[in-house]
Amino acid sequence: MPIVPKEIRINQKVRIGGGHPFFLIGGPCVIESQEHALFMAKEIKKICQEVGVTYIFKSSFDKANRSSISSYRGPGLESGLEMLERIKKEVDVPVLSDVHETSQVEKAARVLDVIQIPAFLCRQTDLLVAAAHTQKPLNIKKGQFLSPSEMKNVVEKALSQKNDKIILTERGNSFGYNNLVFDIRSIPVMKEWGFPVAIDASHSVQKPGGEGISSGGESEFIPYVAKAGVSVGADGVFLEIHDKPRKALSDIYNTLNLNDLKVLLGILLKLEKARNGKE
Repeated sequence: MPIVPKEIRINQKVRIGGGHPFFLIGGPCVIESQEHALFMAKEIKKICQEVGVTYIFKSSFDKANRSSISSYRGPGLESGLEMLERIKKEVDVPVLSDVHETSQVEKAARVLDVIQIPAFLCRQTDLLVAAAHTQKPLNIKKGQFLSPSEMKNVVEKALSQKNDKIILTERGNSFGYNNLVFDIRSIPVMKEWGFPVAIDASHSVQKPGGEGISSGGESEFIPYVAKAGVSVGADGVFLEIHDKPRKALSDIYNTLNLNDLKVLLGILLKLEKARNGKE
């Protein structure tokens, strides 16, 4: 029998897992401006409502792991959280962003509906424990240096704080220098623990450091990774989305064009139904 992940209550309105519909975590990689973030949240929400997909807005207030010291990092903690709070209220969507230090967690938890632990930091015990202690839902991204089964240790760190509101996100594994590969076995392995699992189809096609002072990527493969992930059991998809990807201030090579989102989500919903024997 297929494993039905436990229900995660994101806020008073939004539920994922537990037999609830397919979900999207998506938005610009980094907050570029209040105007742009609001525009993207509204446009993505509209598309999700049209196709019937649960939506969580994602954008980073600080990209602390950029390749170059000169790369744009975002508006920062204080301004970024103010922008996310405005999106949360005006667009009426749950918001997600990532924390990189324990000092950010308390302030972030006052605004965010979901706290994200970046892949690079998924083994940072103090960060995981602090985030879990808030009792907020967590999106924990699997490190590109970990096997799927090793994520069980990461889950246990969150559970140590009696927080079982956990989403696990697959985002590829290091495959030599400047390359990642998506092992589809990762999805069913992580689903065995009973939590919703998402496929990050954007970062799975990234080429870390591939451009020297920035990461490269192959955005044309995003739909293939998304479809493969959903086919083997992913409960949702994580996507970096931009209306003008080549002008984005982060992740220009592994971002989905907003114009392509509706068609991709429609295909993923059909795959989910077929996977569950409903079509």
